[in-house]
Amino acid sequence: MKRPASWLPALWRSRKSWPRSATKKGLPVLRSSMATTILTSRITSFLERRLAPTTTIHGVLCDVYGVGMLITGSSGIGKSETALELVKRGHRLIADDAVEIRQTSDFQLHGTAPELIRHLLEIRGVGIINVMTLFGAGAVRNNKRITLVVRLEAWQQDKQYDRLGLDEETTRIIDTDVPLVTIPVRPGRNLAVIIEVAAMNYRLKQMGLNAALQFTNKLTATIAEDMDDLD
Repeated sequence: MKRPASWLPALWRSRKSWPRSATKKGLPVLRSSMATTILTSRITSFLERRLAPTTTIHGVLCDVYGVGMLITGSSGIGKSETALELVKRGHRLIADDAVEIRQTSDFQLHGTAPELIRHLLEIRGVGIINVMTLFGAGAVRNNKRITLVVRLEAWQQDKQYDRLGLDEETTRIIDTDVPLVTIPVRPGRNLAVIIEVAAMNYRLKQMGLNAALQFTNKLTATIAEDMDDLD
């Protein structure tokens, strides 16, 4: 769209008021009605967002009890079906299939969905569904900080799985280490409930309440008392 002719003289007058050194070097001079501190802060935030390292991971990102949970696993393991059950239980979907992750300057990971598949969920046998249309605006959100990774894997009979929760694994995304929980998948296991419990247990650990550690300490104390009685 062409600008009105009256705009050209105003532009010429503003250009003539630029510093001569900037005009000579061909450098633009930016002006703003905002205070310097506010403008500098907004420009810095904008550049941090645009220049932050990014990556895309195959998985599902959900907000479960305020915990950003990235659900990963091989294709067909049940990630999308688990996300659908979580949405039905009142939690929120951020991204399905492809999660775009951005790392901020303070090494926090923020995930979002590509614009093309935002609010969409693919269920094998049913097809693509729009979560916001089916469950309402409260069932989705556009982005969420990733604080926990849940890896779904097929149950292996000869593999030893952690039964106490003392072994705290991590996985690296870009340059940030994120706590990792591995959940074996087998018929009859309610993955949505297990993931809910994993989210609540993570929040308790953040508040300093570690059930596995407390159990181990009590068990050690009990064994020590029994040994004293034998002596």
